[in-house]
Amino acid sequence: MTARTLQGESRHRLERYRRVRQRTLALCEPLTAEDMMVQSCPEASPAKWHLAHTAWFFESFVLRDFLAAYRLFNPDFPWLFNSYYRSFADFPEKRLRASFSRPGLEEVLRYRKHVDGAVERILCGDADPEAVRRIELGVHHEEQHQELLLTDILHAFSTNPLRPAYLPGGLETAPGARRQELVGNIPPPAMDFVEFAGGMQEAGYAGEGFCYDNELPRHRIWLDGFALATRLVTCGEFAAFIADEGYQRPELWLSAGWDAVNANHWRAPLYWSGEDEKIKIFTLRGEVPLANMENAPVSHVSFFEADAYARWAGYRLASELEWEVAAEAEPVRGNLLGSERMMPAPLGLVAATGPGRSQASEQPVGEGSDAKVAQLFGDCWEWTSSAYLGYPGYKAPQGALGEYNGKFMSGQMVLRGGSCVTPEEHIRPSYRNFFAPETRWQFSGIRLARL
Repeated sequence: MTARTLQGESRHRLERYRRVRQRTLALCEPLTAEDMMVQSCPEASPAKWHLAHTAWFFESFVLRDFLAAYRLFNPDFPWLFNSYYRSFADFPEKRLRASFSRPGLEEVLRYRKHVDGAVERILCGDADPEAVRRIELGVHHEEQHQELLLTDILHAFSTNPLRPAYLPGGLETAPGARRQELVGNIPPPAMDFVEFAGGMQEAGYAGEGFCYDNELPRHRIWLDGFALATRLVTCGEFAAFIADEGYQRPELWLSAGWDAVNANHWRAPLYWSGEDEKIKIFTLRGEVPLANMENAPVSHVSFFEADAYARWAGYRLASELEWEVAAEAEPVRGNLLGSERMMPAPLGLVAATGPGRSQASEQPVGEGSDAKVAQLFGDCWEWTSSAYLGYPGYKAPQGALGEYNGKFMSGQMVLRGGSCVTPEEHIRPSYRNFFAPETRWQFSGIRLARL
């Protein structure tokens, strides 16, 4: 049976599976085989590993359980490309993934084709509902790794002395208007705040489609009244924090954050280099002067930096549930990795469209105006003040898949909203991302809040 003969939901599932799997390959097209071997920090993974691991997920949790007489592509792959599922199999130490010169890239691509053919046989047949559920989970898992692949290659290229660009065509040679469009360097509306009423609210996923287990259960919460900034903090605004010696003032920092500043010698966001008028920011399109990026949202800051900036500015970060209540009724649109195109323009700059030309007025907004909260989705993940914990009544799924989210509910902070490298089909208002508070290699930015 083919996609043309399938009907309704079955056809949609097959087409979505194919589209997501193809996008992963498309994102690798600008890379050489050598690029795909680089692992520039312990948190990152080589692009070749992402290609293999995403195939491993379908083989391990779908094909082995739901396709009769399925034969493993390689008996070593179930442990070699395992990430962290301890109840499934042992796995190599993560920081050693760059040493996997074998299997070669061609064999990894054959592995993907082998897995694709088998998964499509399930989708084109009378599929077990649990198999369908796991394939859908695998598709979303692959979308997460598409974002990680781009995040990781940006870090890898930033450590290369040649400072290569992932995307061709440097911004320095672009005509002025096109360069401004590419970097989002359009003067932002004045920052305003939108008030939200307090009271009893509900949070957690409420739809009928896919969500991760950590978005459940839907539950009631009490919120005091709060206000969110109409846009994200820009590079120019963060440069003012630096100029005011923000990184040298311990009173602005949480204790662990101050320790991180001094241990890691932080003096600016990740990928910023130089001083004063010579500051440059490294992006997936190469190095860009801060002067060309000052109106784009600041990105690649840790939770500690976001919290310190908010304190310096006289505000705070929103809680994750304040953010969700504000975003729940809003359409998912913004500078996201497109579902029908390989990537949005501009991809992977310091979050790149400017403060939501499609979502906010281009004119300054003042008190009492009809200001709206822009940039809720895309551009940058937004750090919240909330620790990553299970909701009341949360239970991790049984078996190895229960390790997907629940085991990380310790020492992490929640981010919301997606970034310019988050696939647009992947994000929703209830989506909970999470990282350790010192993490900077993600496309993470700052939205201010107040009571």
